[in-house]
Amino acid sequence: MTTLLDPSTVTPAPPRRPDRYDGIWRRGRIIALLAALAAVTMLGPSLIPDRPGHLGSLVQTFLPWTGLAVPPLLVCAVVRRSATAAVALLLPAIVWCSLFGGRCTDKRAAGGDLTVVTHNVNEHNPHPARTARALAASGADVVALEELGDDTPVYERELAAGFPYHSVHGTVGLWSRYPVADARTVDIAPWPRALRATVRTPDGPVAVYVAHLSSVRFGVTSGFGTDARDAGARRLAAALGAEPLARTLVVGDFNGTTDDDALSVLTSRLRSAQDVAGKGFGLSWPASFPLARIDHILVRGLEPRSAWTLPATDSDHLPVAASLRLRGGP
Repeated sequence: MTTLLDPSTVTPAPPRRPDRYDGIWRRGRIIALLAALAAVTMLGPSLIPDRPGHLGSLVQTFLPWTGLAVPPLLVCAVVRRSATAAVALLLPAIVWCSLFGGRCTDKRAAGGDLTVVTHNVNEHNPHPARTARALAASGADVVALEELGDDTPVYERELAAGFPYHSVHGTVGLWSRYPVADARTVDIAPWPRALRATVRTPDGPVAVYVAHLSSVRFGVTSGFGTDARDAGARRLAAALGAEPLARTLVVGDFNGTTDDDALSVLTSRLRSAQDVAGKGFGLSWPASFPLARIDHILVRGLEPRSAWTLPATDSDHLPVAASLRLRGGP
């Protein structure tokens, strides 16, 4: 015989109380997704398509700044009380430290015997004489200038006493305490923007290239325009490929960073003095609030001992310097 229970007499089971830890793992999935996207961007910037608009070059130019995504996402994770997001944020933090943490260390050392300074002086510099005097007082043995213009005679006059040898080709120039020979234009653009010369140091000849790659323009329809710059980099790389001297120095304003794959045809053949022997990122542009290092001292067959930025002049770029070891080299 079946006994029917009266529903009114049955006490319902109490509702299941959710575990208070369930929510912190369920919340914040969008934040975790953004954290993963930041890590992927750092690890594989070359995966970002360069067309249209050369977006890949734009991201690579400012790649170290992707780390700034972590602090605001961490704040969001705390506000959301999301353990998932907090754990996910460890990924971009670890990736950033592995990629860029080494640049924050101080790798400078003594022992250099050739000091080099390069500076985009800005053709609209309101005080070229003051800029030239600052460079003359830098202690450099070799000074390379880019974006020379109508004020070139001012630089020639102010630098003459300390640098008796010099050569100017178009908008770039080289000043040296040591004899300069075989100076010629390197064809990287429709007008002279690069030169090659031999500097005869007491420890032997060094091939010196001074280059100002074409400026990058941003347009609403064209995006981050790098075509002219990239073509100039390829031409400069071809000239380096034919360079007979083992000790080679390439300096100037590349309008791009060594993280930019579009410039790897040039930068992969050389070592950055800042990366090898600098402290921090050595950001050089814009001078008022530097965001990127687009001014470089690159070497082959030379040993960088230290690299640094100089105090601001009246240009929109900071001068950059490096001390190199010649003795004992090739």
